[in-house]
Amino acid sequence: MISQNSLTQAFIEKEETFNAHNYHPLPVVIESAKGVMMHDVEGKDYYDFLSAYSAVNQGHCHPRLVNVMIDQLQRLTLTSRAFHNDRLGAFAQYITDFFGYDKVLPMNTGVEAVETALKLCRRWAYRVKGLADNTAKIIVCEGNFHGRTTGVISFSSDPDSFGGFGPYMPNYILVPYGDINALKEALKDPSVAGFMFEPIQGEAGVVVPPAGYINAAYDACKAANVLFIADEVQTGLARTGKILCCDHFDIRPDIVILGKALSGGMMPVSAVLADDEIMLLIKPGEHGSTFGGNPLACAVAMEALAILKDEEMVLNASIMGELFRDEIKSWRHPLIKEVRGMGLLNAIELNAIDANTGWDICMLMMEEGLLAKPTHGDKIRFAPPLCINRAEMLNALKLIRKGFDTYWDRKH
Repeated sequence: MISQNSLTQAFIEKEETFNAHNYHPLPVVIESAKGVMMHDVEGKDYYDFLSAYSAVNQGHCHPRLVNVMIDQLQRLTLTSRAFHNDRLGAFAQYITDFFGYDKVLPMNTGVEAVETALKLCRRWAYRVKGLADNTAKIIVCEGNFHGRTTGVISFSSDPDSFGGFGPYMPNYILVPYGDINALKEALKDPSVAGFMFEPIQGEAGVVVPPAGYINAAYDACKAANVLFIADEVQTGLARTGKILCCDHFDIRPDIVILGKALSGGMMPVSAVLADDEIMLLIKPGEHGSTFGGNPLACAVAMEALAILKDEEMVLNASIMGELFRDEIKSWRHPLIKEVRGMGLLNAIELNAIDANTGWDICMLMMEEGLLAKPTHGDKIRFAPPLCINRAEMLNALKLIRKGFDTYWDRKH
């Protein structure tokens, strides 16, 4: 008879034998999930405090999303953009009305949407701003994570992302995140066409910008005639307690990039939003995607957006996020240097004892029944589905505390 431990190990060993080793997942094998809970092949339950890196804002297997997906699967899933379909127009109207932009360009993955925004910015630079061809520069921030295509890693500052994958694409300017003076200095270059940023840097450890930075950056870009491009793939769609994180600062980016929770985690769906003066610069045949804007994606995305409003997930993210941060701050735990975030995108920065502190604490929380992962060794991200209620949050906080206390006791 196979023991529980060997059952989990059998799944992991098969994956490691035949799958590329490009991730370092927690040693748990999930077979099903519902709401905020995940269930492994051993029959153990866990609170999900990753949400597939903010892709499952609406909760796992939300019944409305499942029903819409089944209905659409039985009618039409993919049709070439050589033809029109009955879902794309409805989706385009819905999402542009939802966010207040003239046009949407639908794609699949977040990084495809990022690449789309970069192309739009460059086209705008040449056709509207009047830069000479092949001279446009785009400013980005150190510590960024916008994806892993060869184009996007060209402006990464993380060696794990770009190391050994060169040559790299030129004409990107890296500035320190949150340093408005560095941004203003970079904007003096007349070849700059855009500034692309994450309103909160997720992969860097949920780095929240200094007070006033986002607004000052927006004003500086407007003064320099430079496009303000917000990558809201992880921070958008109610995650931070606003429908877009930029809404916290009362600003309207020239280009907004969305993904992840745009499908509620059901399938890859992403989108780029902009007004006509930017979006209409791309003509038929100049950019596209086989799957971008397919009927299944359109149907699911409309329902995913509707759920965020109907179930007041913006408000819940704000309330539950405040509860999370306040409770952890009240512990005054010796392992905790800082807890930070907005809404339900949060991180604990550790007073790390060694290089494995973050991982070891996450393993102990996993044993208690809560799943979270470290980033950069000394930071742990916590981002549960936005449907989490107060009772679930309080119970999850107890499990987090047990993980921290157990680690501290073992080290002392």
